[in-house]
Amino acid sequence: MAGRASPWPLGLLIVLLTLTASPQLSLSKDADVLLKFKDALAGGDAALRDWVKGTTPCNGKVRLWTGVICDGGGNVHGLQLQNMKLSGELSIDALVDLPALRTLSFTNNDLEGPIPDITKLPALKNIYLSNNNFSGEIDGGLFNKLRSLKNVSLSSNQFTGPIPTSLVGLTKLLELKLDDNKFEGPIPDLRQPSLKLVNVSYNTLEGPIPAGLSWMNPSLFEGNKNLCGPPLDVPCRKPSSKKKPSPLLIVVIIVIAIGVLLAIIGAIMFMRRRHHEQIESGVLSPSKTKKIDPSEADKLEQISVESRGAGNKVAEEEHGKLMFVKEGVQSFELHDLLKASAEVLGCGNFGSSYKAVLFDGPAVVVKRFNNMNAVEREDFQEHMRRLGRLSHPHLLPLMAYYYRKEEKLLVTDFIPKGSLAHMLHGRNGSNLPPVDWPTRLKIVKGVARGLAFLYEELPMLTVPHGHLKSSNVLLDDSFEPLLTDYALEPVINRTHASQIMVAYKSPECAERGRPSRKSDVWSFGILILELLTGKFPANYLRQGRAGMDLASWVNSVVREEWTGEVFDKEMSGPKNGEGEMLKLLQIGLGCCETDVDKRWDLRMALEKIEELREKESEEEFSSYASEGDANFSKAMTDDDFSFSTNHS
Repeated sequence: MAGRASPWPLGLLIVLLTLTASPQLSLSKDADVLLKFKDALAGGDAALRDWVKGTTPCNGKVRLWTGVICDGGGNVHGLQLQNMKLSGELSIDALVDLPALRTLSFTNNDLEGPIPDITKLPALKNIYLSNNNFSGEIDGGLFNKLRSLKNVSLSSNQFTGPIPTSLVGLTKLLELKLDDNKFEGPIPDLRQPSLKLVNVSYNTLEGPIPAGLSWMNPSLFEGNKNLCGPPLDVPCRKPSSKKKPSPLLIVVIIVIAIGVLLAIIGAIMFMRRRHHEQIESGVLSPSKTKKIDPSEADKLEQISVESRGAGNKVAEEEHGKLMFVKEGVQSFELHDLLKASAEVLGCGNFGSSYKAVLFDGPAVVVKRFNNMNAVEREDFQEHMRRLGRLSHPHLLPLMAYYYRKEEKLLVTDFIPKGSLAHMLHGRNGSNLPPVDWPTRLKIVKGVARGLAFLYEELPMLTVPHGHLKSSNVLLDDSFEPLLTDYALEPVINRTHASQIMVAYKSPECAERGRPSRKSDVWSFGILILELLTGKFPANYLRQGRAGMDLASWVNSVVREEWTGEVFDKEMSGPKNGEGEMLKLLQIGLGCCETDVDKRWDLRMALEKIEELREKESEEEFSSYASEGDANFSKAMTDDDFSFSTNHS
């Protein structure tokens, strides 16, 4: 007997079965591709433990595997494998079989070798390879087939050679970051109307900046000795049509120059000898100065003597004198500082500093830095001019600088009230009053605003401050904070910076040795906790033991008995200010997350801090007072301030 006929045509059944099975088949294929890619990735086994055979990367838009970005159809749309300690050369050959792949990010790893062959992914829209060890020249035609690219980030690597000219053809390009490499030659003529940012700072580029980029911030082109034209204040020289002088003429000029130089040196020596004879005979009397430490005086005198004989190296206006970068201040010379009444203020990690009171002039602070000798004169001067242009109510402005190969001097105004560290920890035996809660809140808000300004004005710096701590926060007569020793990371020797700068002591730097902008946020979080607890952070640092910091101590006490232990007992304030103090404590801990991805960014921290008040309303205070310590546990998991604690 014949079987019963199917009501569905055979062809239609096959189509329906295919459509039903295809999503699972697609997911299975994506999983196989990613597992193959993981096998070829050094460090992938440790970082990508949930990439397991038999599971799928995506469930709709929800990612099930670390670092995977999913689209609405459950396909792998991108890979975000940042801060995972991946190493070795990067091969993306296996990713060719991911048709929906549009974004790749391998930022902050230890990958090396040449740039991966991204031409095999023509539909790619975003490629982020910053903060690795990629090196070598990039083929000029690499980007010819990548017409969909919108974001290209290759910052902080070791790329050499010319910038690929094929970037000119990326009509959809929005951001291009090539800073902190070794690119050389001219900048390609980038004219895309969609371009919002092009950062080529700190390379060895030369020639005029393309007209299509002339509207951008000058800081995006700094650190290149031979770039010229807008937006830089460096005019481009027209090619000279004059004939080169003959070798004989050059020899004559050199002989004359040497003769003039010898005459100048002889005149200087004669004047110095005569000056000393007049002092010995009583005609002149030495300047009455308060003696600095002998070694300091000797070194400063050596700077003065050497600067007078430096005419055979560079022009006087660039060497041998103080260079002022702050407008509207009374100028003076190096010898005025040497004659001034002086007082040693201290010797810090960067170098020594002293206060000098100029005759009929202001009191200034002179800091001597002896760990900047890896910086060329032009690079140093360019960075100092950039700092001199910064102006904000919560930044102590740089007044002047002095360049010498072995050591540098930076001059700023003297702030009589001193530092926040002194106000918090140096009150023993003094008449300084305790710092109350409203004052501490004012200081935190000012520091946050100053940091935000640095972040906005110095987009090319990895750590816009880099050395934020209570001794680098000065207080004016109204207890408004002034940040100092900021933005010096580019001119500090890299090895020395990693040893002394606070940002380099963040958890991620302890593990990988590389700071990020969130390293500054970590330093800010420690500063907030220092203000609230009255504890000195250095007392909680133990060499070689990760996580042993002030934030760890706060977390441990929070879990036990927060009311009696966390807040500084000398921090007096309104009776109904405890809730606001608690909110600031939560902000501080959010900034001190050991996991960089979970750590708050500065924008979020600033928004929360600006919402804080000196005290709560009576209704809010009554709620806290009636429920007691239970409010602490509730607030620690509040939606607006929730974070995970990984310090214990």
